[in-house]
Amino acid sequence: MWSLKGKKVLVTGGTAGIGREIALAFGRAGADVAIFGTNRARADEVIALLKKEASDPQQQFHCETLNISEKEPVEKAITHLLTLWPQIDILINNAGITRDGLLMKMSEQDWDSVLDTNLKSVYNTCQALIRSMIKQRSGKIINISSVVGLTGNAGQVNYAASKSGMIGFTKALAQEVASRGIAVNCIAPGFIETAMTEKLSSEQREALLKKIPMGRMGKPEEIAQAALFLASDACRYMTGQVITVDGGMVMS
Repeated sequence: MWSLKGKKVLVTGGTAGIGREIALAFGRAGADVAIFGTNRARADEVIALLKKEASDPQQQFHCETLNISEKEPVEKAITHLLTLWPQIDILINNAGITRDGLLMKMSEQDWDSVLDTNLKSVYNTCQALIRSMIKQRSGKIINISSVVGLTGNAGQVNYAASKSGMIGFTKALAQEVASRGIAVNCIAPGFIETAMTEKLSSEQREALLKKIPMGRMGKPEEIAQAALFLASDACRYMTGQVITVDGGMVMS
């Protein structure tokens, strides 16, 4: 297991799916964990699990419920967190939604909500935190994108645009802050067993599995392990990269 004892980590979208598993994995690795989410009941459940599974009684856990796509609430939440902790060492941008549909039928609201939640939220958190990381001359930013951001997917122009935009954001920010000791990387999960993929019909699932060389969907904990590596001291000379964790769907 990667040790993150003493590290302070913030996970957006940390109350369900991949984000929930990332938060729990970082807690087990010894980190102090804060989660941002929209559902208070789920947030409280994750905090309770973090406390139950903590490897050190001195670990600290916090949660904030807010709309991650709104700049001012994000700034206030991060400012508050920095009054509780001396610094935030690791930021994981995982918050995301889907509003699928063909472009010709897609409403402006469905376009805006996906771009705001998935992409503008990354701008909000990174801008609110980047000065602190520059001042401390260290930090890890890990953005959870998707293979759809690399390949596209019919019926998901909004989601694909947001996840592709996240990859471009990652590469640009990595160049801006590399000299300050800050690494910015991206994980592009394939199709993972979450609430999103549970909506697939048996026919859709069968067709999808045919595209995956490993013949199965991934598990949230497999994404969490990739995040742990990127956040660990073992990963010191990598920035601006996209790691695909997808069972072989995208090979390039």
